[in-house]
Amino acid sequence: MQLNRKRFIVEIGTGIDIHGENVTKAACRAVKDAVSRSCLCGLLEILELKNLEDVQVDIQVAAPNPDQVDLEQVMAEVPIGRKSARAVEGGMTAKGLCVPQFAPDCDQIVVANAAVSVSVNL
Repeated sequence: MQLNRKRFIVEIGTGIDIHGENVTKAACRAVKDAVSRSCLCGLLEILELKNLEDVQVDIQVAAPNPDQVDLEQVMAEVPIGRKSARAVEGGMTAKGLCVPQFAPDCDQIVVANAAVSVSVNL
């Protein structure tokens, strides 16, 4: 139920898959990067939120081939709240080096960006 939902924080992250051309792996790393730079102490100390599962976490991932991003895996990177995720065209690819021991037939580096927004009902 959305009473008066307000954004508490928006954090941006970047993730890369150097070997494998896996957009989901890059997207997951981007979300993990965003989450790792956020301390949500204000939820507990200022808003006195009792249950972190009450927050809404909205994830937007920009990646090459967004239709190949597994959004369930992306949402699993966030340890709290009710989650939603969407993937849009973006990120980038760069020429890499194929190393068969890591992944065969892959010579592109895949970069994804993520915006993670945490909202609360006031």
